[in-house]
Amino acid sequence: MSLITTLFPNGIAPYLLGGILVGAGTALIYVLTGIPAGASTFLESTLSYVSDIKRFNRPSYLVSRDWRVVFTLGIVLGALAYTLTLGNGLWTTEVQPWRLFGGGVLVGVGTRLGKGCTSGHGICGVGSRSQTSLINVATFLLVAIGTAQLVQALGVTP
Repeated sequence: MSLITTLFPNGIAPYLLGGILVGAGTALIYVLTGIPAGASTFLESTLSYVSDIKRFNRPSYLVSRDWRVVFTLGIVLGALAYTLTLGNGLWTTEVQPWRLFGGGVLVGVGTRLGKGCTSGHGICGVGSRSQTSLINVATFLLVAIGTAQLVQALGVTP
């Protein structure tokens, strides 16, 4: 089995098309607004609708929160549309829900500590050669690889 087949069991096309669409969407948002499209910040800005906490009610969030909500909903609805039309069903993981929840909490804490998420740092930050983003992405990757190796060595299954 070749390395390409191992790394891309469904072929390269879906990953290539997905990357092109993510890159084009990110570039479009930046060109039209001047704002890097980081998903965690976009999600955080939507909390200004339901929270009085000063952090969620920054002036930049308040003036742009409507279209940020549309963007955030677009991520969810785009994934749902793909799943319902071309995907393999709505629930595509064997991972137990409590593990997904725990992982989500850890990712949420990590995005706050890292001052952004993988989309903000990995796509926008690296693309603009931000040193902070380069360090954060290297850290994300090293921790993810280390965690995957540890989980595999321990024999943990979904």
